[in-house]
Order: sequence, then C-alpha cells, then structure tokens
Amino acid sequence: MIRRGATLLAAGLFLGLGAFQARAQDETPPDWNGITLGSPHRGGTLHLTADGPGGTLDPQINYGTQYMQVFVNMYDPLLTFRLARGAAGLEVVPDLADAMPVISPDGLTWRLHLRSGLHFSDGSPVRVEDVVASFRRIYRAGGPTAGSFYGGIEGAAECLAKPDRCTLPGVEGHPETGEIVFHLTKPDGEFLYKLAFPHAVIVPATTPAHDMGGTTVPGTGPYRITQYDPGHGMVLERNPYFHVWNPQAQTDGFVDRIEYDFGLSDEAQVTAVEQGRYDWMLDAKPGDRLGELGAQYTAQVHIEPLLGLYYLAMNTHEKPFTDVRVRQAVSMAVNRHAMTILFGGSAISVPLCQMVPHGIPGADLGLDCPQDVERARRLIREAGAEGASVTLVVPNRAMELGMGTYLRNALQAVGLNAQLRPITAGLAESYEQNTANHVQIALSYWFADYPSASTFLDDLFGCDNYHPNSAISPNFTGFCDQHIQSLFDQAKIQTDPSKAAPIWQDAGHAIMQQMPGAPMIQMKTVDFVSKRLGNYYSTLLNHMLFSHVWVQ
Repeated sequence: MIRRGATLLAAGLFLGLGAFQARAQDETPPDWNGITLGSPHRGGTLHLTADGPGGTLDPQINYGTQYMQVFVNMYDPLLTFRLARGAAGLEVVPDLADAMPVISPDGLTWRLHLRSGLHFSDGSPVRVEDVVASFRRIYRAGGPTAGSFYGGIEGAAECLAKPDRCTLPGVEGHPETGEIVFHLTKPDGEFLYKLAFPHAVIVPATTPAHDMGGTTVPGTGPYRITQYDPGHGMVLERNPYFHVWNPQAQTDGFVDRIEYDFGLSDEAQVTAVEQGRYDWMLDAKPGDRLGELGAQYTAQVHIEPLLGLYYLAMNTHEKPFTDVRVRQAVSMAVNRHAMTILFGGSAISVPLCQMVPHGIPGADLGLDCPQDVERARRLIREAGAEGASVTLVVPNRAMELGMGTYLRNALQAVGLNAQLRPITAGLAESYEQNTANHVQIALSYWFADYPSASTFLDDLFGCDNYHPNSAISPNFTGFCDQHIQSLFDQAKIQTDPSKAAPIWQDAGHAIMQQMPGAPMIQMKTVDFVSKRLGNYYSTLLNHMLFSHVWVQ
C-alpha cells in the first residue's frame, strides 16, 4: 500500500530546497579562509543519530558511507576532493601535498611534495616515511581497494600475493627533500582520483598492519575520536594539533564536539530531530513521515543531488541466479516507477536502467527497462527455475522494508518462491558481502567513490573486487567476465576522458545484458536537520559536512 505522505513530499520539499539555497549562499562568504576562530558561530556540540554503528574504525579498510562521512573530518590523503557544492566538489585539490602532482609524459611517474609543519592528532610530525608506510599498509592490512585501485603501482602484484612481505618499491619517499614519487606499471587515467580517495589517507608509520576494529588511529584532520562504543556511539573533539593549510581541502570546523549516538530506529530518529534532541539523522526517512516533514518542517529538510543508486544484487554463484535468464527475468519483473513511489516520490528519486547513476561523465546509456511480467515468466520457465526458493535480503528500515515487500511480491508474480529476510541496517552490507552467508539476492545501494563509471561497474562487478569469505567484498555477486573485465581495464588506462567514455558505455551495455545487478532507482540525499543547525553544507561525494555546519 502506497502512503499519501509520499505524494505530499514533492511540493513541500522543493520549497524547502529553494529557501535553503538562498540562505546557504548568504551564510558562507566566497572568500572564507576556513578558519572559524572568532566566528560567532564557533563552538557547541553537534548531535548526530543513526540506527547502528558503521563497521571498523580503520580508515584504510572501512568502505561504508556512514563512517567515511566521519573520517573526512579526521584524516587526509595527499590530494582530496574540493569541499564544494555541485560539480566543483568533484575537482581534486592538494591536501597533505603542497601542490598537484607532476606527471611524466608517459603517465608512469607521479611526483608530489609533502607539506611541512603537519602533525597527527597525537602530536607526532607527519613525515615522508608515514606516507610510504601508509601505502604499504593498504596491502598489508588487506584494504578492499588494494588491487582494484592501487594494483597498478610497481610492486603491488607482489604485495597482493604476499602482504606480510610487501615492500612496494613503486612508492619512493625522500625525507631530505619531502618528495614522494609513485611509479606505475601502466598509465592510469583515474590515479588522480585514487590518490584522493579516503583509503589513501596518511596514518602514522607505527600503525599496526591489521584491521584496527574499534581502535582509532591518529589522523591529521580537525577532529579526533575520543570515545567509542559500537553499542552506543562515538564522541569527536577538536584535534589540538590541527591548523588550516588549504581551506579547499580542510577547514577547522565550527563545532567543538560531535556526539554520534546509535540505537534509534528510523521512525524514532525523525521524532528526535523534530524535538531538537538531535541535529541530524543518518537513515532514510520512513515513507509515512515524508508528508509530515514536507508540510511542517520544510525549512529543516534539504534535498541534494546524489551519485548513488539502489539495485538488486544477484549472486551468480547461488542458484537460481547462476542462470542469466533468471537474472534478466528479475529485472523485467519490476516496475521501477513503483520503486520511486515507495522511496518517496519523483522529488527525490528517478527510475534507473543502467548500473551507473546519471551525472557520471560519459556513462549514460539511454536505456529503458519496461516491466514485462509475461516475458519474465517465460524466462523463469525456460531456465527451469519455476518455484525455486529465493530469499531477498533487505535492510530493516521502514523504507527498504516497503521496497522489499514490493520486490518479493514481484518475484513471486513471475514464478519464484520468494521470501523476505530483513537484516539490521548497520550489518546488512557486511552480511551480504560475506560469501559464507550464501546470500542469493539483496536490495543494495552504492555511492560513487569518485566521478567515474568504474566506481560502479568495476567496483561492483570487477574480478578484483570479489573477495570470498570476507565481510568486505563489493562485488559480492561474484560476477567475473573476462571480456567485460578487459573493457574495464582498457577504459581505466585512458588519460583522455573522451576516449574512456565509449569504452565505459560498452561495458555498461554488457553488464545490462548479463545482469548481475538490476538497477532500480537513482536517489537524492534528503537530510533532515534540527532548527538550531545552520550553514547546511553538502557535497556530491561527502554528503553533509560535519565540519561546515554550526549549531546555535
């Protein structure tokens, strides 16, 4: 049953968006130097809430949006994405490096220089040796992107084969000059983005070469975690050793303290923000509350574009999804317009018929995915899968439960014996990705790592991103097609985006034919904040920036 609240949302939230844009432009001066000392808005505690924790505190291993949104305030890579709204937020700027890299004509040698005067949050200086050790640690600690993102560095193959013996000669550090040199085995048109990705953050060389779990690692950003209990929450306070070196990369933050509590359901989170007990909620807003928010709290709701999608991930190693006909039938069984309504309406989502969201350069395929129940039934019968038992895993939040119920019914309508298995939202991702759980099909979501089709196609379906018996395996479908992988590899070595685009499009079409994942909708960010929160600020990759907002 579709609730009326979803239809009420569009008008109310669009009005709120326009009002927000006008306020935000007034509140953030264009020449702001990133230093909040002396600002009347500096100080106070920002209160955040989520239904549960977001996994490991290790910034080089965690691959979840929840904690990456925290880590951007704690850690820095050599380069980073500009803290700016819109397309400007997809540009790379110097961070711990003092300038953009100097790249050799053949694209194989990258030279950067470490800024001087930097310190970690424990007071120790940031050295060239820390940079070299941080890149080695990506392999030694088993980082999920070690092969897919950083496998082109000289020596990476040996590091991936024998992590405990990793020396990584392709990353040179010169303490006497402060220079860091990267040597690649082949050109990589996306290496600039990979250096700016959060897994490339710099941590002390003394950091153990294993997943740190619930133990925090010293960082260079404006905040540090001072308390952590995965059952209850975390506390961040100012890093006393931080100073602004590039306001486009890091600012010193307005609030003095960030308290992030866990344990409230999505329904309870909405009520708590309405009452002013929290300033922001992480989780999706339940459909039965959307009309209320759009009508009564317009000024506190912000809609932002998002490079993200929901898709049905189908495990190609688990029957009946070993058969491509079944996977194609699942895509045909679904009315994607119904999915947008269940998500909250056309104001905040659109149907999607490609595994790359609109807005990623050169990736649009122009496809349509009409519902065709009769053809889907024929494919199920041809595959001999009629009556096959299928368990659909979904996060247990209200909105995804509604979508999951519809999807279960759609699967049943085409001849599958489908059941729904809700999983605690904070655990759903790791549960799905661990092959030991034998998940057949799941309603999943994914956000862009950086502005390239590879962060959807290769991340989710690349051979290097399938890690059996691991809780961090982005390609948990187990899909690995050598022809499609060769397209990924061809596209990634192109240094000219115009040459990479048609290759990514070919790869996108091939994925849609094999259908290891069936795209459903592209969504927007809907942030609900308290009345006392000001200077709301969101970027395409980092979402709401905790360091940029203030509280009264």
